[in-house]
Amino acid sequence: MSVPYALALTEVLPRLRAGTLTPTQLARDVLAAVATGDRHNAWIYRLADDAVLAQAQRLETLPHARTLPLYGVPFAVKDNIDVAGLPTTAACPAFKYTADATATVVNRLLEAGAILIGKTNLDQFATGLVGTRSPYGAGTNAFDPRYISGGSSSGSALAVALNLVSFSLGTDTAGSGRVPAGFNNIVGLKPTRGTVSTAGVVPACRTLDCVSVFALTAGDAWDVFQVARGHDAADAYSRHPQPSLHLPATPLRCGVPRASQLEFCGDADAAAVFERGIALARQSGVQIVEIDFAPFHETATLLYQGPWVAERLAGIKDFFAAHPQDMHPVTREITAGGARYSAADTFEAAYRLQALKQRSAATFDDIDVMLVPTSPTIYTVAQVEADPIRLNSNLGVYTNFVNLLDLAALAVPAGMRADGLPSGVTLIAPAFSEPLLCEFGDRLHRASGVKLGATTFDLPPQSTAFRDPCGDAHVRLAVVGAHLTGMPLNHQLVACGAQLIKSTRTAPRYRLYLLEGTQPPKPGLVESGDATGHAIDVEIWNMPTGRYGPFVAAIPAPLGIGTIELADGSRVQAFVCTQTIARGARDISEFGGWRNFTASQ
Repeated sequence: MSVPYALALTEVLPRLRAGTLTPTQLARDVLAAVATGDRHNAWIYRLADDAVLAQAQRLETLPHARTLPLYGVPFAVKDNIDVAGLPTTAACPAFKYTADATATVVNRLLEAGAILIGKTNLDQFATGLVGTRSPYGAGTNAFDPRYISGGSSSGSALAVALNLVSFSLGTDTAGSGRVPAGFNNIVGLKPTRGTVSTAGVVPACRTLDCVSVFALTAGDAWDVFQVARGHDAADAYSRHPQPSLHLPATPLRCGVPRASQLEFCGDADAAAVFERGIALARQSGVQIVEIDFAPFHETATLLYQGPWVAERLAGIKDFFAAHPQDMHPVTREITAGGARYSAADTFEAAYRLQALKQRSAATFDDIDVMLVPTSPTIYTVAQVEADPIRLNSNLGVYTNFVNLLDLAALAVPAGMRADGLPSGVTLIAPAFSEPLLCEFGDRLHRASGVKLGATTFDLPPQSTAFRDPCGDAHVRLAVVGAHLTGMPLNHQLVACGAQLIKSTRTAPRYRLYLLEGTQPPKPGLVESGDATGHAIDVEIWNMPTGRYGPFVAAIPAPLGIGTIELADGSRVQAFVCTQTIARGARDISEFGGWRNFTASQ
C-alpha cells in the first residue's frame, strides 16, 4: 500500500502551504501506508509513530513555517547516514551504533521543514549495485519482486518509488544513486563531489563518496539539492559553491557512445529502451553526437580492478579486522581484496587516472552532456545470488567512472521494457552541471510517458525554474547568532535561497554582547574601536541579490546590517549593532562566538 495521492513536491507543497493538507495529516497518511508491510525490504529502522507526528506537530507551531522550502514533506535516509539518537547499521548488525550527532545534510533538510520517516536498507557498507547484500533482506524491485531493486541505495529508491516518501537520501560511489533509480522508475541525482556534505556518512571510498537524492521528478531532485548542498567545514572534501552550467542557448550537443561500444549483456529490451531515449532526445531538438566511450570504460574498470578497493578496506579496517565473519560473504570478499594493493599500485593507478581524465575531458569540448543507459540490463534476485560478483560488475559499466572523473550525473526514466519493468538513461556532464542535467532530464522524463515511480499517478505539471543562484549575482552575508546553522532563525536564510560558503572568524577587533529581551535570544556584534577586541566565529552565506533587500528590510531592531572585516582581511555584510545599544549589555566576547556561549548555559 502507498499513500493515496502523489507525494511529488509540486503536488503536496502547495496544499501544505495553503493549509488544505497539514503536516500531521500527511504524516498520518505515510504512517498508515508503511504500516501495511514491507514486502520489498525497503526499511531497516522506522521512527515510532509518535516521533514522526511530533515532528509534524512542532512544525505547525512555528511562525512562518509554511515558508520553509520543504515544509511538512516526508523523507527517508539510507542507513549509512547518521541521525542523532538513532541506530546506524550500514546493513551490518555487528557494526550498529547509536549516532551522537546528525549528518550535516540531514540537518539541512530537517531545518528546511522536512519530516524524517526512517532509515533505509542498502547493500552492506554501500558495496554493491544489486540491493541483495543485506541481512535485513534483499531489496526487491518495486514492479516485480522477482527482480533486484538495484543498490547499494536500494531502500531509499524503493521508499520513493512506492510513494511512501517524497524524496530520500542515498549515497553514490560507483552508481548507487543511479542504478536503483533506473530499476524503479524514479529520478536519481548524483551531484558533483563535495557539493553535499558527507560529514556523518559511513565512508565507502571517502575520496569518491557522494550523498545522492532520489525523487519522483527532476524538479523535485533539484529543489532538494538546493537545500541539501553547501560547504561544510566538518567535511574535508567539501567544496565551495561555483557558478553552474545551464542549458546553452544554442542546440544542446548530446554525446552517445558509438554503437560498437554499447554493452547490453544480450538484453534486447534494455537496448530498445536506450534507442527510444536517444529518439526522445533528438525529438527535443538536441544534436546527437557519437563519442569514443573507451576512456570512460577504462576508467570504470579502475574502480574495482584497482587500488580504490583498498579505500573500502581503509574505511572499516578496524571493524573488518575484528569482525570479518559478521559481514555479508560477498562484501567480505570484496573488502578483503583491498589488502593486496601496495602504495606503488596506488600511485600507478593515480597516474593512469590522470591520463584518462585528460582524454575524457577533451570529449566535453565537443559535447555538452553525455547520454548513456543507466545500466546494461537487469537481473532476477536468483541470478544475482548465483553469480553475485560478475553480474554486479556488469551493472557498473555506465556508472563506475563518474566520480573518478569528477562528473555529475542524473538518472531519469526512459520508458517501460516489453516485460513490464522500467528502464532508464543517465545524463552525465562536468562538475557543477546540476541545473543543465535536471532541466534536460526533466524534458526526457516527461517525454517518456511513464507514471510516477511504481504508482498510477501522472507526472505533475513542470513548475521548476532550474536556475542556480550561485551562478547569479549574490551578496556575501556574515551571520553571528540566531541565523547560524542549526539555530532558530537559520530557516530564514534557507528560505531565501542562501547557501553556506564557509565558517570563519572576524578580524580580532570585535566584541559580542547578549541582547536582553530578544526572542529568540540574539547577540550583538560591535566593532571595539580599540585593541581589546576579539575574533568572533561567523558563518558566511551567499544570498541572491533579489532576496537580499526583502531579507534586510525584515530585520528587527536592535540589529542592523553593516560591513565587517574577516580574519583574512576581506570585508562582508553582517548583522551588527551599535555601541549605544550594546551599552550595559552582558559582554560575552570571551566565548569567541554564539555557539560557545549557548553551549555554556
